[in-house]
Amino acid sequence: MELAHKVAVITGAGSGTGRASSLKLANHGAKVVLVDFNQETGNETLKRVQEQGGEGIFVQADVSKNEDVQNYVNQAMEVYGRIDIFFNNAGIIQKFAPFTKVEEAEYDRIMSVNVKGVFLGLQYVLKVMEKQGSGSIINTASTAGVRPEHSVAVYSASKHAVIGLTKGAALEYANKGIRINGICPGGVQTALTASVADQFEKDGYVPEEISNMRMGRYAEPNELAEMVTFLASDKASYMTGSIVVVDGGLTL
Repeated sequence: MELAHKVAVITGAGSGTGRASSLKLANHGAKVVLVDFNQETGNETLKRVQEQGGEGIFVQADVSKNEDVQNYVNQAMEVYGRIDIFFNNAGIIQKFAPFTKVEEAEYDRIMSVNVKGVFLGLQYVLKVMEKQGSGSIINTASTAGVRPEHSVAVYSASKHAVIGLTKGAALEYANKGIRINGICPGGVQTALTASVADQFEKDGYVPEEISNMRMGRYAEPNELAEMVTFLASDKASYMTGSIVVVDGGLTL
């Protein structure tokens, strides 16, 4: 198969785009190292990978903690001896709130996972890939990293930072056999997006502007997984530093 003998590490593998991409990569022949904070959902993804005939392991991790990131990279190396693909995907969304009502703890929470988690993942995986002289990394940003969304300024800032990390790292490693690209989803049908309406009701706050889903729907996780698989593969061999918007026209 297309990704046979490749080893892929996926963070945020327990649900949504992370789970769909894990299944897709495994279906194309990759051995998968599934990383998630939630042990139950991570193991459920592993079970689904195995049910479709794939091979993988699950490693529980908080991507904002240096030792946890180092551990999932070490586990991948101990079991499989290399990392060919890294889907640096784990992220969380901000609670919708007016700018001046965002608590410092919420700022720290968002930046810790969405920026520090991506940064740490890049640092440890790049050390492995540089020794190999090859690899493909896909970071999950967001359309909020291209243009801000109302009432989630900190989340928007975190995803702008992911784009900056993606391009900066891509520039450094372009001549070392390592490709680093980013994807910008514009709303994906996951448990996270499904909870937004409940949050509005619970908090009693609704943003003045709501994103216009121009196709009339959110993306299915599998639609993002197709792009991840493409960027992971040799079909995208001349792409690095690219920020691919997959948003159904949201940012038009």
